[in-house]
Amino acid sequence: MVRVVGLGPAGSELITQRTLELISLAPVARLRTRVHPGAGGLTDIVSYDDWYERAHSFEELYVAIVDDLITLAASSPNAEVLYVVPGSPAVAERTVELLRGRADVTTILEPAVSIIDVASASLGRDPMAHALRVVDALSSSEPLRGPGPLLVLQTYSPEVLATVASRLPGSTRVTVLHHLGLDDQVITTLDAHELTSFRQADHLTSLWIDELRTAGDAIDDLLDLARRLRRECPWDQEQDHASLTRHLLEEAYEALDALEAFSRVEPSGDGLERATAHVQEELGDLLFQIVFHAELGDEEDLFNFTSIVDAVREKLIGRHPHVFGDVQVTGSDDVASRWEVLKRDEKGRQSVTDGIAWQMPALTLYTKLLRKAALVDLAQQNGEDAKVRALAALSALALSAQCASDAQSTSRVDDAWGDALSALVNCALWSGVDLEGVLRERAQLLRDEIRDAESHQPG
Repeated sequence: MVRVVGLGPAGSELITQRTLELISLAPVARLRTRVHPGAGGLTDIVSYDDWYERAHSFEELYVAIVDDLITLAASSPNAEVLYVVPGSPAVAERTVELLRGRADVTTILEPAVSIIDVASASLGRDPMAHALRVVDALSSSEPLRGPGPLLVLQTYSPEVLATVASRLPGSTRVTVLHHLGLDDQVITTLDAHELTSFRQADHLTSLWIDELRTAGDAIDDLLDLARRLRRECPWDQEQDHASLTRHLLEEAYEALDALEAFSRVEPSGDGLERATAHVQEELGDLLFQIVFHAELGDEEDLFNFTSIVDAVREKLIGRHPHVFGDVQVTGSDDVASRWEVLKRDEKGRQSVTDGIAWQMPALTLYTKLLRKAALVDLAQQNGEDAKVRALAALSALALSAQCASDAQSTSRVDDAWGDALSALVNCALWSGVDLEGVLRERAQLLRDEIRDAESHQPG
């Protein structure tokens, strides 16, 4: 049997009387490390400190310690070895986790004061009332998720602090807890991007994050808002999927306008703050349309926001075998062609043109079809050939002497018009130009000219 006792998170005053009694009576005992304030008086107990130098990894070391403890227990006079660890045996102790997973030994944990107790007391936080979560700084490289508070352990060096900082928004307020309960105790709060400036970090350093608002919290709040609007707002109560379609289209176009304006602003320009606020607002409006449809689907027990997000995530994982699998690609063109094949097979389509939304603006639609044509090796004009064709088609156009009225407008025209326009779209595709966006930008310039001309007209 292995009996595990803890030294508490800091000074010897936090060691329980039960632990001290067990240490004094144990015929065989081992100390994981002496690098802890509470281990100062345990000079008679053999430690595993030398093993740290010989091991190639922490995991290899911990497995070796567990094997040794089990061997010692088998030969001990009372068939038991006392294993002494820093802090509490029940908190962030990998060797204990491995011991409890072994079927060839019985492991008993003795209660001890943990860093959770000391940190909560030092900051005046009730871990239950505030729903504290304990996080291993080394467990992942993914962004940390909220809500807070979080107690981040294993932050034993400035390098680990840098890793934690990379997992947080730079402005997140983080409280550094260093040597709690000791004479050189430090409790200081920094922005996440400043964490690496705390150079004293060691094995008695932890982090406390009170608030961590992430996308999950924000979406949950937005979904709650949608539900309340459906309950209390007469207009929202009257809406259904069909009535909202025009709003989705309008918001999509407004977001597109905001994005195009945003892309034209210089990174250090005077209008950046205003353009940023505008694009954020319009993307938010577009997002709420999706949230509203998700809420309607939830009310109908058909789908909800979670199922929408899970479905698109799974689809994107499947469409990126070069990221999440072992497929090798040669570049973005290879990715695009594989995407079309995967989509066609996934949806059981017969043609790469299946599923195209024919309600798209014509310039965008024709450009999309040109890209589809390339996927099936349909002969494509190069840029110069398209330019020659466009010039020839423009020269062949028959123009009226007078400007046509709205009543005379028609799409039934001479083929030269189609030749000229399709050749121009081909030129743009070859050059990587979005004609739809270009024409929309020119429309905005013309709008400004019209307004300027109106302002100079007599009242």
